[in-house]
Amino acid sequence: MMNRKINKVAVLGSGVMGSRIACHFANVGVEVLLLDIVPKEATESNNPAERNKIVNDALQFALKSNPSPIYSKSYISRITTGNFDDDLPKIADCDWVIEVVIERLDIKQQVFTNVEKYRKPGTLITSNTSGIPIHLMTEGRSEDFQKHFCGTHFFNPPRYLKLLELIPTPKTDSAVIEFLEDYGQRFLGKTTVVCKDTPAFIANRIGVYSIMSLFHTVSEMGLTVEEVDKMTGPVIGRPKSATFRTCDVVGLDTLVHVANGVKDNCPNDEANSTFTIPSYITKMVENNWLGSKSKQGFFKKVKGDDGSSEILTLDLNTLEYRKKSKVKFATLEMAKTIDDLKTRTAALVKGQDKAGEFYRKSFYGLFNYVSNRIPEITDALYKIDDALSAGFGWQLGPFTTWDALGVEKTIAKMEEAGLQPNAWVKEMIAAGCPSFYKVENGIKYFYDIPSKSYQVIPGSENLLSLEVIRAEKTLWKNSGTTIVDLGDGIINLEFHTKMNTIGGEVLEGINKAIDMAEKEYKGLVISNDGDNFSAGANVGMIFMMAVEQEYDELDFAIRAFQNTMMRVRYSSIPVVVAPHNLALGGGCEMCLHADKVIAHAETYMGLVEFGVGVIPGGGGTKEFALRASDEYGDGIRLNVLRNRFLTVGQAQVATSGKEAFELGYLREGIDEVIVSRAHQLSYAKQAALNLSNKGYTMPVKRKDIKVLGKEGLGIVYVGAHSMKSGNYISEHDQLISEKLGYVLCGGDLSAPTEVTEQYLLDMERKAFLELCTEKLTLERLQSIITTGKVLRN
Repeated sequence: MMNRKINKVAVLGSGVMGSRIACHFANVGVEVLLLDIVPKEATESNNPAERNKIVNDALQFALKSNPSPIYSKSYISRITTGNFDDDLPKIADCDWVIEVVIERLDIKQQVFTNVEKYRKPGTLITSNTSGIPIHLMTEGRSEDFQKHFCGTHFFNPPRYLKLLELIPTPKTDSAVIEFLEDYGQRFLGKTTVVCKDTPAFIANRIGVYSIMSLFHTVSEMGLTVEEVDKMTGPVIGRPKSATFRTCDVVGLDTLVHVANGVKDNCPNDEANSTFTIPSYITKMVENNWLGSKSKQGFFKKVKGDDGSSEILTLDLNTLEYRKKSKVKFATLEMAKTIDDLKTRTAALVKGQDKAGEFYRKSFYGLFNYVSNRIPEITDALYKIDDALSAGFGWQLGPFTTWDALGVEKTIAKMEEAGLQPNAWVKEMIAAGCPSFYKVENGIKYFYDIPSKSYQVIPGSENLLSLEVIRAEKTLWKNSGTTIVDLGDGIINLEFHTKMNTIGGEVLEGINKAIDMAEKEYKGLVISNDGDNFSAGANVGMIFMMAVEQEYDELDFAIRAFQNTMMRVRYSSIPVVVAPHNLALGGGCEMCLHADKVIAHAETYMGLVEFGVGVIPGGGGTKEFALRASDEYGDGIRLNVLRNRFLTVGQAQVATSGKEAFELGYLREGIDEVIVSRAHQLSYAKQAALNLSNKGYTMPVKRKDIKVLGKEGLGIVYVGAHSMKSGNYISEHDQLISEKLGYVLCGGDLSAPTEVTEQYLLDMERKAFLELCTEKLTLERLQSIITTGKVLRN
């Protein structure tokens, strides 16, 4: 097979999807040519700005959207824009051409006719479509075109949603699909799922069935919008936007379009009537209540008389908006006490109230439906779970959920409810296979229907998954952490507290892991598979001690935190930290002290302590003073100090792993960013092993940190004073700023001086404790605990 490289991509069509797909390729370092049509009014013009107006406006619109489609503003330069009339010949230099024009077969075919004039043989050519049969697009195309062509269905927004569906035609070369499966995962950070060329492919077929069936259940059971969103969100491992909020974000017109497509094109689907649009949805579409894009859907934001905004909910019976109501179900209350998602889901289905009935109805219908979609939409059941997890953000796919409830037990319950799952499920039980998945020797297997036996999930052999390893290789655990053996002399510490906050049990776990690694292993990785790496130190614990004025205990707790971070840096084995999503406060400080950080591209890292009225107290302020000292060499010392001071003082959070370098949280040449979350743990393990194999020696504690004393304090105090005078910050903000600056400058020393790390740690801890005695800091701490909001007092 040829050694294919993707250096340059052409994206044809710059609409919502096209411009964002272009941005994501730029994120991963690829040069992008983004093309669209010439505006009607510019057909006679020779002015490139007028001829490229559509493509340039679309790209600017995408770049302004929130959350941003690009990792760093500097990457925009990787995208070149143009138009189909003047610039299509440039696709001859591209390794992959992606068509993202309007969803009309005749227009797509016309684009491909033109593409074929300039495309060099062997170039990949794909269509991003969600509705048109892929095989129809290649009619009349050359053999080379057909061989290198398939469907690539990115989910919107492409930077954040993990799913990439690949849809080959009968003429697609299998080597092309193999390449795209690997490239999608490793380079684009996607879960790649190969689908059959059936209407709506896999994720939308099942996901939209799930939403449509729920629309009907809501009417039958007389449920409200709030009740459904409460029951179909995080409590069952689905996104916070749950069902109706998700529909508002996606747009009701889009949903209706996909549902109608399935209804019209799948006449033999046993649940065809489920795709019939209920009358209340039809009415909403007629009223143009399509969701976020039309400013109202199932929810509507209004301004109250006092100017504050309030979100109203649609009453599905009267189709009038009303105030939100509180949701109370005994089953949901009971479930709050169960942390493990699979155990919780099984408990919810047993509920004896309306919520329990809703879950049984929803899950049994879903299980029945997915069992009947094999082999129609795919031959392998794990692909359905992968597609729903990556495309709709379900932590448990349908078959994983069914396993959690017990397959055989659930079949009996489904039959009682008048549902008959597909025959292959009973054949699986009869073949002595009691579940859809199993784990053995650290490897996950799925039930393969044609061979009636368990097979390894393809591509998972070289990936490490904590969920799989934990089952058999746990070495030690306490209430908040688990240490597992990753093999080859590397162990992993994961934490699983609420929001992965760091309290006493996590500090104990880190110290235990370092003790174990120093005695018997080569290195340690700190990573976890929670929603977030860590939201920081346990603020509740700090607040309780501060309110009760137990300052000696608080001093002891902060010292323990600092000492643990210093052990991460000064141990006799390499420590690699692998963060993802939120790595804030103490989670960020852990990264600052690692030998190496392997950050996921979607890592939002920052020292945010300022927002709760304190300064970083787990070595973060010390570390920023140390990093500033290493940059002072060039004579513009005050600029370096100012930048470091503002990063912490403004509680700046990196919006991507790449931006964490720009803010100084990650170190150029030492730390790395990886786009594939699936490969992150394997890569972090390898990084720890490499450090060990190269000959790892414990670093020597620093005694040469240059602090500027009074020379730096001048700029800090003047800056804080002028910000306060201009009413940009409060008096309390000014106090915190001055304490932060005081530590960064090493105190009011008369001249720049070299100090030790311990000197700065002691100063940092003292400033932290002093701020904890302030009433306004306690108010800030209380606000974050009770409301989750930062109070600016």
